[in-house]
Amino acid sequence: MADPLYWDDTYPIALLLNAAHPGVDDPASLDLALLRDWVVALDGFSDERDVMPIEWLERIQMEWVELK
Repeated sequence: MADPLYWDDTYPIALLLNAAHPGVDDPASLDLALLRDWVVALDGFSDERDVMPIEWLERIQMEWVELK
């Protein structure tokens, strides 16, 4: 089993999102609510699922943009 993921694991989350959603050409254009749903659906995500931490979502989004 993979290591647990938490909101502050921005780079590993971005890597997993990039692999899970290869058709996303511009992660910066994603709605943060959709991004949140995708993050909490990742295998190994172990942090609070009922929150929407805007700051962490924006950091995850920027890491993903840099991967593209």
